[in-house]
Amino acid sequence: MFLAIILHFLLGYIIMKFIETRTNDGIHPNEVTFSQAILSPIASFGGLYVPRELPSLGEPFLSKHLNSSYKELAFDLLTTLDIDIEPSVINEALALYDKFDDPSNPVPVVKVRDDLYVSELYHGPTRAFKDMALQPFGIVLSSIAQKRNEEYLILAATSGDTGPAALETFKNRPNVRVVCLYPDGGTSDVQRLQMVTEDAKNLKVIGIHGDFDDAQSALKKLLGSATFKSTLKSKNISLSAANSVNFGRIIFQIIYHLHSYLELVRQNVIIMGEKVYLDVPSGNFGNALGGYYATKMGLPVEKIIIASNENNVLTRLINTGRYDLRHDKVVSTTSPAMDILISSNVERILCDLFGDIRTKELMEKLENDRFYTLDDDETMKLQAMFSADYCNGSEGKAYIKEAFDGGYLMDPHTATCFKAYDCCATQPLKTIVYSTAEWTKFSPTIANALNGVVDVQDIDALKSISKTANTPIPTMIQGLFSKPIVQDTVIDKENIETEILKFLE
Repeated sequence: MFLAIILHFLLGYIIMKFIETRTNDGIHPNEVTFSQAILSPIASFGGLYVPRELPSLGEPFLSKHLNSSYKELAFDLLTTLDIDIEPSVINEALALYDKFDDPSNPVPVVKVRDDLYVSELYHGPTRAFKDMALQPFGIVLSSIAQKRNEEYLILAATSGDTGPAALETFKNRPNVRVVCLYPDGGTSDVQRLQMVTEDAKNLKVIGIHGDFDDAQSALKKLLGSATFKSTLKSKNISLSAANSVNFGRIIFQIIYHLHSYLELVRQNVIIMGEKVYLDVPSGNFGNALGGYYATKMGLPVEKIIIASNENNVLTRLINTGRYDLRHDKVVSTTSPAMDILISSNVERILCDLFGDIRTKELMEKLENDRFYTLDDDETMKLQAMFSADYCNGSEGKAYIKEAFDGGYLMDPHTATCFKAYDCCATQPLKTIVYSTAEWTKFSPTIANALNGVVDVQDIDALKSISKTANTPIPTMIQGLFSKPIVQDTVIDKENIETEILKFLE
């Protein structure tokens, strides 16, 4: 098997190619390879890269991996997709899953209700699902940079989980420096401490006065700025990103949807080929996009259920066909990693459903007028694949308490999926909920839900939950509160570029 894969690469078989979501500007190439797409993730007219085509996997591929490990499944998928990354690098990247809580099963799937199973994506080093993609992605990107003998600046904008995961995977890696932007006051204490206590010399953490959309807009602006790129070029530095605008993130997010389905088959919960619901808490839509691509390749899915919080633009888009931000501002909620109004990966869905010309039209409308409207046929196509609902903070805490009383401890983002399950899972099918963060990341909300505790610091909330649930606080979380803060920069968003250039001096 392995020799066959090596020959597949050596013989020069057709490799996976990527096209642009907003048509081509005559400057960018018409199509790029995977490595080109992850090194320069912003395409023509500020668009993104998407696969030109995807293989049809279907039941034969799933059956082949019924007894495979997570790494074996991942390796076969990545080589089937024909990405232009050497097998040795893929293996090195996937080996990082051995550092998760249980190397033999980095993504446990746990029954919580009769028809509802939780896929726990948070058993990596930063206790959030972003580790599933960013751990291997760091190895891949750094390896490409070393092979090219190039230096890269990696930008990351975070609503709380991308930042710690990106910093963790890239710290002390050669040929790479990382700047991470986060909204000051817009993350949990644990998330903030995971970032501001990082002391590797190739990392810079910048808090900004604003919200995640401000951070992400700044990132996209810099990625598309010819002037900024020229300044970096004079320093012999190239530019890339760790956010899910980068397809290097998305490709690893396809894998755990396949794995979670196979886990239900292994547990004799479903039979091979039986359809399920995928229930995803959605901010920037990367997690849901991974499920969408898995479904396109043959995963038996009835619908992908999109769970939102009070920042429910995705619920409105899917239910009405309107993406309207004209009267909206980001609302701070108990599920802050989803406090997002501009979900970048929706653009990739639009392109796949409606084509690049229409996507360019819609995205320009959103950028210029802060809204767009799908026509009736387009809305029906979107609704054929997705359902959506949202969960407010009070509802979320009630779901947290209900689940805990039934023996399951979950975070507030996962709780939004329980509301969406109750409202959207209309067929008697099994539902896979994707739990994106461990309880330790959002302990004040959980302590309030379980014990009525209010106005408590993270460390006290952690102790309260630990006692109530009779579960230890993980060492990597406990240790954050005694580590020195070394990244204390907080600035206005207008000063981001200047601060980055100071870091690179």
